[in-house]
This record gives sequence, C-alpha cells and structure tokens, in this order.
Amino acid sequence: MQTKTPKTNQKTYNQKLARLKSPKLIFISLYFNKYILLLAPFFFPAINFDFVRKVGQKYFVSNKERGSFSKAEDFCSQRGLELALPQNEEENSMLTQLYGEDDKRAWIGVNNKKAEGDFKFDMKKRPLTFIKWGQGQPDRSIQETGCTLLTENAVWQVTRECSLYAYIICQL
Repeated sequence: MQTKTPKTNQKTYNQKLARLKSPKLIFISLYFNKYILLLAPFFFPAINFDFVRKVGQKYFVSNKERGSFSKAEDFCSQRGLELALPQNEEENSMLTQLYGEDDKRAWIGVNNKKAEGDFKFDMKKRPLTFIKWGQGQPDRSIQETGCTLLTENAVWQVTRECSLYAYIICQL
C-alpha cells in the first residue's frame, strides 16, 4: 500500500521548489561574478576603477593608467581580469573613449608571440573572432615578439616596442 503525502506537505514542497527555480535566483547566480566587480568598491575600497563601461555582456575597466605591455598584463591578471580584447566593432570603438589628450593608444590582448600563431590568437591561445588591423598590419617583419595596440583611429597595430606607455584596460 502506498502512503500519500499530505496535501499541505506537497504544497510546501512545491512552493520551495518554485522558489529555487525562480528567475530572480537564476539571474543572481548567473550574474553574480560580473556584479561582484562593480560592487567591490563598496566592500573593498582599495579596488576602484576610474573607467567602467559595459558593452553587451562584457565590462571594460581601467584606472586610466599607462604602462608597458607587461605591466598591463600584470595589472589585469593581479585583479583576476584579462587584458581588453574587443570582440566586435562596438567594443572596439568604445575602448577609444578612454583616451586622454596626450596619448591615444591602449594595449589589447592579442598573443604577442609570432611563433604562436602570427597574431591570430588571444593571450589564452584562442582564435581571434574579430580583428581590425590597420593598413600593413599585422607587421610581418616582426620576427619574435610584438605587442598589439588599439590606436586612436580604432585600428590595431603591432609594435616591437612593448615598453611603450599605453593605456591599460582590462575586461571581465
């Protein structure tokens, strides 16, 4: 003989189950990681950014600092972020909004070792899905290492001079 669950217990169970499947909870869990970056200044005052922009599902952040390519990589990775890499025209042109009057270039996360893909991969060796190389780019004369800049004209340029000071922009 089967025992039946009393209707009150079944109703309570269904209500709890419905709350677990609530769109609000799913939304919170899906976007928790992205919002933690934006909420971080309230909980950790030392983490703050002068520039925060959202494009689609991606956030770009910067302290409007400039530095070498290696400093840019370190800056982003120390914060659990990646060096900015536009995935479409909207992201690409938005990044140029950061520029000041004196220098209008920013480092972007294109793999800097020619032997690892001739500038066709990102820093994690994933194929680039969007490119916006300037005329004559990527510079095929660069034999080993070259770092990629987003220029004031919103085009990409590889340079041998990875120690140049350019804006540091990270993405989440």
